[in-house]
Amino acid sequence: MMTEATTEFGLPIDHLNPPTGQMADNVIGFARALRAAGLPVGPGAVIDALNALQMIEIGKRADVFTTLEAIFVKRHEHALVFAQAFDLFFRAADEWKQMLDSVPLPDDAKRKPPPASRRVQEAMAQPAQGAEREAPQEQEIRLSVSDREVLQKKDFAQMSATEIAEVTRAIANMRLPQAELRTRRTQPDKRGARLDLRRTLRGSLRTGGDIIDIRRLGLIDKPAPIVALLDISGSMSEYTRLFLHFLHAITDARKRVSVFLFGTRLTNVTRALRSRDPDEALASCSASVEDWAGGTRISASLHNFNKLWGRRVLGQGAIVLLISDGLEREADSQLAFEMDRLHRSCRRLIWLNPLLRFDGFEPKAQGIKMMLPHVDEFRPVHNLSSIDGLIKALSSAPPVHHRSLIRPAA
Repeated sequence: MMTEATTEFGLPIDHLNPPTGQMADNVIGFARALRAAGLPVGPGAVIDALNALQMIEIGKRADVFTTLEAIFVKRHEHALVFAQAFDLFFRAADEWKQMLDSVPLPDDAKRKPPPASRRVQEAMAQPAQGAEREAPQEQEIRLSVSDREVLQKKDFAQMSATEIAEVTRAIANMRLPQAELRTRRTQPDKRGARLDLRRTLRGSLRTGGDIIDIRRLGLIDKPAPIVALLDISGSMSEYTRLFLHFLHAITDARKRVSVFLFGTRLTNVTRALRSRDPDEALASCSASVEDWAGGTRISASLHNFNKLWGRRVLGQGAIVLLISDGLEREADSQLAFEMDRLHRSCRRLIWLNPLLRFDGFEPKAQGIKMMLPHVDEFRPVHNLSSIDGLIKALSSAPPVHHRSLIRPAA
């Protein structure tokens, strides 16, 4: 027979008591941690959880896990975050180690910590009671006013772990305006320039031709497809993860985004980046790439892209983002040929180079000299300010002069 006091979760075992005291505090704290980790948990869900816990035997960890999961998890992608948060929040330091082998656990809790574990640990570290509860809000206000201005122009390579976390959250909140392209297809439009003869005649049949309502057609505008080619070689390792966060953000905002990673070989990670959870998306990308932080073979990678993927993803006026420092070990005429082929296949080619963060940068490397004549824009991408400039460029009309190099201030 169970004794009083508490279970391994720090909850009162007598579930017939009203949901007050330590059990209520723990459930409220757990819900607050889930909300900080990104799950939409409201007061109604907390009340439902407290009522549900009174209907089960709290001494069984699996029952508590299943009950809270059924209430707090409403979407499939939130299940991994919930499992990690449950494991961290309800882990008793000494008793948990002794009961780990004897208590039945759900399969999700037995798995290797999911990619979202770092985000959950950060949420757990936030103060939750008393006067400390207002500290994160005050810190966020200070960040948005003063620290934000510093982070806007600070180089990604010089940031601390805390600053990188702040920049990652800022990138995740970025929204890319839709740069519309005029297509040849038409749709019903009251102000259209073309006559929709079929709909006009069909509508006149209702009145026997006595009254004719003129119907018109207008051209359809669609967002321009975006194709990103990201260099993941060793010289780009300090920027790769943040660039992937940016690509995940615009992939979530736009459905017509294709992403390829290249070092010594080309890898298509478009499907992996479509996961709604950013940590899970980046973990899928790293698992599918074999040449992470290795050498650079830009020419061979561009050749494979032009041969295997160019016709598939470069149609309908695609915009290509080439994110690389241009340090090619095999710079020859083939590199210039592949760049020219890529440029002719797309509507707009933008080269994003973190080396432009240096004021005295000059294109002295042989690979950079061969690539520059075949791009429309040459932009820096090493801090939040440069990413904001890129978003504005993607949302605006292309340059008037074809193949003109645009290098804004870093």
